[in-house]
Amino acid sequence: MSRIGKQPVDIPSGVDVKIENGKIIAKKGNITEEIDTKNYVDVKIEDNKIVFLPKGEDRESSAFWGTFRSLTSNMMEGLTKGFEKRLEINGVGYRAQVSGKNLELQLGFSHPVIFPIPNGIDIKVEKNIIIIKGHNKQQVGQVAAKIRGFRPPEPYKGKGVKYVDEVIRRKAGKTAKK
Repeated sequence: MSRIGKQPVDIPSGVDVKIENGKIIAKKGNITEEIDTKNYVDVKIEDNKIVFLPKGEDRESSAFWGTFRSLTSNMMEGLTKGFEKRLEINGVGYRAQVSGKNLELQLGFSHPVIFPIPNGIDIKVEKNIIIIKGHNKQQVGQVAAKIRGFRPPEPYKGKGVKYVDEVIRRKAGKTAKK
């Protein structure tokens, strides 16, 4: 029994939810999200809540039961509040700026790193903080990880791109022998 799968997902006000051919389609304004349950889970709408039940007693149905419930919960949260990740740039001469549909990063290379901003993602830069916002949790996390991957923080001086709440374990440098 899935403890997560048993919990129903509340449908927030202003969000229209339809279930068609095993797909959960949620719409708010002009933003539409969709999840295909691939016939592993039965989905019903009862009392302004989405209820999930496994289709069979097999292992895959019980495994996907809680997964689809969590994906649907994240979809509802993304349509109402949205998701946000914050990255911090540390280093002399390291900076970022948004120009049009691209994020330009100066990260100590001989050339600027140009990252095209995907659809559904908003990126703002405030001093040395990059703020990534969107309504899809997976997409926001993937964009943040990709930007961090251009120059991960190094353990000696802490230079690079890191999450704001990330703690870097620092190493001591070389010491002179006497």
